[in-house]
Amino acid sequence: MFYNNFVLNERSKIYLLYLMFIITGYLLGSILFGYLIPKIFKNVDTKKDSKDNNPGTANAFIQGGIICGMCTLLLELLKGFIPIFLAKNFVSTNHLLFSLIMISPVLGHAYPIYTKFRDGGKCIAVSFGSLLGLFPNIKLGVVLAFWLIFFSTIIIFKPHVLRVLVSFLCFIITSLFIAESISIFIGCFMIVSLVITRHLSTFKTMEGTEVRFAFKKR
Repeated sequence: MFYNNFVLNERSKIYLLYLMFIITGYLLGSILFGYLIPKIFKNVDTKKDSKDNNPGTANAFIQGGIICGMCTLLLELLKGFIPIFLAKNFVSTNHLLFSLIMISPVLGHAYPIYTKFRDGGKCIAVSFGSLLGLFPNIKLGVVLAFWLIFFSTIIIFKPHVLRVLVSFLCFIITSLFIAESISIFIGCFMIVSLVITRHLSTFKTMEGTEVRFAFKKR
């Protein structure tokens, strides 16, 4: 009886740790630095003043300038990085609940609690942060960066939304072979699904597309 209660208590503590990191990740992710930084330092509203009404890193650069953009990028990466990096040092990355920790800051960014689950961003920078949180194993983050750079400089997809969709689809296929565990792959799959979902509305209104090789003469 004593042993069973001890095991139950230990399991409960472990599950509470997972829950704590999931909630922490979501709450951190809900802080929209792409809106707050330009608003505080430049009095610019990236939700209203940008073309796509997206409180993200790209619009922080465009609307707030390079300093606002760099600060936003760093904070967006950190809010994804911190909960995953801390969690991997306290709980097992092999447990399926770890995939929920991976997605939590990305979900918070997309559907922030502080704005009643509306007006979230499109999750590119925070997704990188979440993947880099697996440090010292950063190969998933590097692979995602590779695909985005590849489809921006070698085989060029335009507009940006098409490039994002193709890059993230290639990333999830690649991660199937390099993810350390099924839980991490599921986390990657959920991140990709959420990013694609956030870009679908833009994709549906897309008028012109272009795919070309960078070194091919027009």
